Amino acid sequence: MSCVFCKIAAKEIKSAVVHETENVIAFDDINPQAPVHAVIIPKKHVEDISGIHDVLPEIFGVIGRVVEKKGLKDNGFRVVMNKGKDAGQAVPHLHLHLLGGRQMHWPPG
Repeated sequence: MSCVFCKIAAKEIKSAVVHETENVIAFDDINPQAPVHAVIIPKKHVEDISGIHDVLPEIFGVIGRVVEKKGLKDNGFRVVMNKGKDAGQAVPHLHLHLLGGRQMHWPPG
């Protein structure tokens, strides 16, 4: 598969792994938008949210572990998921961004 996230999950491309389970991997974003910016993906290629019902609890468990490891529990964090070009999705593999370490603004975008 030519998907960059599939290659990261398969360890064909190096990444700074923050936490990993059997089906999910979290790694530091190479272009961080906050002091803490991790990307959480299912290891199996899934293009959008409609295909993650079986791994969703594991994804949220990994988010909790990354929050603990990165020290975001007390001050807060934001989780973002984009779907499609208009939302800014650059990689066609379901992924969530975990952002923290600074004040977030609302509305985003």
